[in-house]
Amino acid sequence: MLKHIITPVQSWLLAHHQCVGCGRPLGLARTDQKGGKTRVFCACGRIFIKEKNTYRRALFEEI
Repeated sequence: MLKHIITPVQSWLLAHHQCVGCGRPLGLARTDQKGGKTRVFCACGRIFIKEKNTYRRALFEEI
């Protein structure tokens, strides 16, 4: 039940280019290139992957 509440909120935050943990803008976060993908490191410790003009959470294999 809790997953049905959290998932849409996290999707909305990512659509607005904000971290799902702390809400900071991902455009201000530190970036790094690895394997042709752009990794974005938020100040709270979460890692995202930038694809085209969207962000998604990084998988364990991509860290």
